[in-house]
Amino acid sequence: MIDPDGYRPNVGIILMRDDGRLFWARRVHRDGWQFPQGGMNSDETPLEAMYRELREETGLAPQHVELLHSTPGWLRYRLPNRCVRPGEKPRCIGQKQVWFLLRLLCEDSEVRFDLADKPEFDRFRWVDYWYPVENVVHFKREVYAKALRHVAPVARGVAGEGAVPELAPTPSGPYRPERRRA
Repeated sequence: MIDPDGYRPNVGIILMRDDGRLFWARRVHRDGWQFPQGGMNSDETPLEAMYRELREETGLAPQHVELLHSTPGWLRYRLPNRCVRPGEKPRCIGQKQVWFLLRLLCEDSEVRFDLADKPEFDRFRWVDYWYPVENVVHFKREVYAKALRHVAPVARGVAGEGAVPELAPTPSGPYRPERRRA
């Protein structure tokens, strides 16, 4: 399903522990790491798609998480030209996503990548809140920063100020957490 502007409706999942660290997963057969995400079916709401993708990509069910927050609308990113398939109709130029912040309510052992016919991920780890912004593939960085900024106040309410510091632009890269001075 591609919208008239060429964007594929999609959901993104930010899975957080109580300490503010985020679920960061490695794509199967690649060295690319990202948050769980996936396309919506034409008959799904974003919330329904999120729970389906959560199950397919992590093995987690609704009882394993608590929905904390979501973006109020679509956040978009464009694919690099090399990733846009020529001659594809309709032509997909990127993704538009609703992002969800979830709190993990279970043990790490509940995460399973073998429930899907074709697993998306083969490994995961827990990373600092802003780590994904600088470590996801370059064309997703801005949308990751927007999503994380949007849900940061709620994440801070769960994990505390120290676990979710402010994010500021820096000359060394597009984003870097503000360092708190003692």
